[in-house]
Amino acid sequence: MSIYLILISVNMTLLYHQEIRKEMEKSCTFLVHFDKGSPAIATEIKEALEGSDVSAKIDAMKKAISLLLNGETLPQLFITIVRYVLPSEDHTVQKLLLLYLEIIDKKDAKGTVLPEMILICQNLRNNLQHPNEYIRGVTLRFLCRLNETEIIEPLIPSVLQNLEHRHPFIRRNAISAVMTIYKLPHGEQLLVDAPEMIEKVLSIELDQSAKRNAFLMLFNCDQDRAINYLLTNVDKVSEWGELLQMVVLELIRKVCRTNRGEKGKYIKIIISLLNSPSNAVIYECASTLVSLSSAPTAIRAAASTYCQLLISQSDNNVKLIVLDRLNELKSSHREIMVDRIMDVLRALSSPNLDIQKKTLDIVLDLITPRNINEVVLMLKKEVMKTQNGELEKNGEYRQMLIQAIHSCAIKFPEVASTVVHLLMDFLGDSNVASAIDVAIFVREIIETNPKLRVSIITRLLDTFYQIRAARVCSCALWIIGEYCLSLSEVESGIATIKQCLGELPFFSVSEEGEAPTDASKNSQQPSSVTVSSRRPAILSDGTYATQSAASETSFSPPTHVQGSLVAVNLRSHLLTGDFFLGAVVACTLTKLVLRLEEVQPSKFEVNKASAQALLIMVSMIQLGQSPVLSHPIDGDSYDRILLCIRLLCSTGDEVRKIWLQSCRQSFVKMLSEKQLRETEELKAKAQVSYAQPDDLIDFYHLKSRKGMSQLELEDEVQDDLKRATGEFIKDGDDANKLNRILQLTGFSDPVYAEAYVTVHHYDIVLDVTVINRTKDTLQNLCLELATMGDLKLVERPQNYTLAPESSKQIKANIKVSSTETGVIFGNIVYETSNVLERTVVVLNDIHIDIMDYISPAVCTDSAFRTMWAEFEWENKVAVNTIIQSEKDFLDHVIKSTNMKCLTAPSALDGDCGFLAANLYAKSIFGEDALVNISIEKQADGKLSGYIRIRSKTQGIALSLGDKITLKQKGGS
Repeated sequence: MSIYLILISVNMTLLYHQEIRKEMEKSCTFLVHFDKGSPAIATEIKEALEGSDVSAKIDAMKKAISLLLNGETLPQLFITIVRYVLPSEDHTVQKLLLLYLEIIDKKDAKGTVLPEMILICQNLRNNLQHPNEYIRGVTLRFLCRLNETEIIEPLIPSVLQNLEHRHPFIRRNAISAVMTIYKLPHGEQLLVDAPEMIEKVLSIELDQSAKRNAFLMLFNCDQDRAINYLLTNVDKVSEWGELLQMVVLELIRKVCRTNRGEKGKYIKIIISLLNSPSNAVIYECASTLVSLSSAPTAIRAAASTYCQLLISQSDNNVKLIVLDRLNELKSSHREIMVDRIMDVLRALSSPNLDIQKKTLDIVLDLITPRNINEVVLMLKKEVMKTQNGELEKNGEYRQMLIQAIHSCAIKFPEVASTVVHLLMDFLGDSNVASAIDVAIFVREIIETNPKLRVSIITRLLDTFYQIRAARVCSCALWIIGEYCLSLSEVESGIATIKQCLGELPFFSVSEEGEAPTDASKNSQQPSSVTVSSRRPAILSDGTYATQSAASETSFSPPTHVQGSLVAVNLRSHLLTGDFFLGAVVACTLTKLVLRLEEVQPSKFEVNKASAQALLIMVSMIQLGQSPVLSHPIDGDSYDRILLCIRLLCSTGDEVRKIWLQSCRQSFVKMLSEKQLRETEELKAKAQVSYAQPDDLIDFYHLKSRKGMSQLELEDEVQDDLKRATGEFIKDGDDANKLNRILQLTGFSDPVYAEAYVTVHHYDIVLDVTVINRTKDTLQNLCLELATMGDLKLVERPQNYTLAPESSKQIKANIKVSSTETGVIFGNIVYETSNVLERTVVVLNDIHIDIMDYISPAVCTDSAFRTMWAEFEWENKVAVNTIIQSEKDFLDHVIKSTNMKCLTAPSALDGDCGFLAANLYAKSIFGEDALVNISIEKQADGKLSGYIRIRSKTQGIALSLGDKITLKQKGGS
């Protein structure tokens, strides 16, 4: 049960506000859908209620309640219910009666209690004195939902008598009823000494739920008494029940927010509650510590508590919530969280991918030279665990681990040697995404760690036969072509490629139109392939024909792969029409032959290798141009292979320099730009704060330390540091506030209104200022709001009285459930003594901007492509702008949409008349927003093209499209 209490405790603040708002809301216990197509007739319900059959009464009451909830009034049933239902002793009937009394209208149009409501007072009084505890308890609970003073006032003596009842169920509901009565508009006059009575009850009460309700009553109605009781019994707090301890923590938070100077004595209470057996309590203790104190001792205690919950709880929702709290701690107290990195890593034992991803994200930001070896060792163990194949999503988890190890090796190159060879075993992984990540990791490590070059090349040539994915083959071939430098490495590289291509030619045709035959697949032994040869023959009629002959040729793998099974993986891709890979093979062979000319003194061996490479390239072109393939070779791959043939036939020094040096220089430049981008992102995340020159300077060493604990002293130091570095001051807040003020009415309207809009995650708060510009008193002034889109009003409108030329601050809370752009509209309604009719002032619409919900984010190119293929909602916006520069237009779209450009700056350089870029952002609801911009400069200087938006949900795609359409012309 404690697991779910943690989830409930996250929303304690919302529950507290709901209790405060209870008196101005129309209460309703439940809502029931009722089909009004065949409504029960009032006379039938009346007859059933007048009868003596209890089951018929129950059914009739249920029908009446359903009709009332669906808009019917049924005024004729009230007297019948008073006469025939009130006297019933059946518990179900009494419960339905209370529901009925709760939902009927008890006041007329003028706000006066209906006279017939007095008829139910005697029955309620009898119920409050009923010998059955259940009847008493539910009646007391019903009184908590009444707002009518005229009905409640005669019942107060009976309510107070129940405070001393022997049964705790009645006592706890009686305390709640007293609190509700005391919080009514004139409740303090009805129960003058209510706080004093409840304090006495609290001092002698033994039931934990009743004690919780009593303390909550003091908390809401007489905070000083609650604080006095808490400080008097400070040594017994750890012995209280968890429900009461949760209210104590809420009280501490409220007191410390208003008076930060007193938080020292309350933090001691929080520290003592960290040893509570309730998981919900210790979670709330940790959250309260973090919100009230920045002392290292308090933060360590909170971090330790979170880690304990992370390991001990089996519920995935709890783990995700705790990981969010740890992530917040990491942002503000990184040096403390570094010591807890191994505890956080233990969350990887959970099979849930979301938990594993959040854990790795937190850990990667906490890596230091001191803990890098332990972290990498743990990640290596997790990678090896994924090989057993027991879990469903082992491939995705392995991909995340590989990416994490990649990040570790980039930050700390010294650990690369311990992981690179382990990861290279996954180059042939069935999960293509993880295999690609390994290949990219190897490509980066071999450049940044020159000492590992020889071992990586040797291992890559050994494992190349295991690679199945074409993209992984392409990356591995590029590494072989660039980093095989010695004579033995170059020769082994050429031999490996030849073995994976198999014998030439790639197909044999005995009759015209026969499908290509891969002889190596027909072989029974993996160490031999069937070689097809073709030679001209003269037929009996004197004509020429092609004669095919097949022979089985055995070969063994190179010396560095003795004993391994040879797989012709490159050949299989070529026979399926993948000529892009064929072009990569041609380029790799060209580089290896050019490098062989530098390291091989024998000209004969060089010429032999060159001839073999030319034969392979010609065979690939021949296969691509053959009519037996359904998809012939594409033009780009054909041109690329032909260029390699020409280079091997006639090579100049400039060409040799381009192929052997410039390619790697471009790769090094790409890595440098990537590192620079990451550095800039870290700087952007860092908080930039400034202290004002006239800020108060508090000299910690000159303060009196008498009576202060070590934790209080640490807290003082941290506050001084924050004040000195300006962390308490958020730069630009004043300017942002001015930008968010919206004028709702005109200056000539009798009532002027403006709103300050605050968007905070799932909540929108409208702080509306209403000014009475007339000489009359405005009565029953009400701010009526309505929403369009995925917005929901939380509170019901309240009536106010506004004096002449005075103002009133009205707050409205709105819940947001998606990233879709919403609209808030409404009016202000009021009455004056001079005019009988109500006056309505229509307000300007408030458009909630999607930019408040999304923020720039970063993802890999492969992740972007994967999401682009998976997302089903696309919005295509045509480019229509007066901006004439492609780069300026891209910058304008990025600024307008608050997105991150994933395309490298080097790819955007130059002036070719074309531009393509990918943008990415993430919403506060976890939704991904993908944007692709493809534009071209026309002959007249104007830009044309399309902006394509993709997302998993329709709302964000449409809202971003509308935003871009509005902003793309260059407007503000």
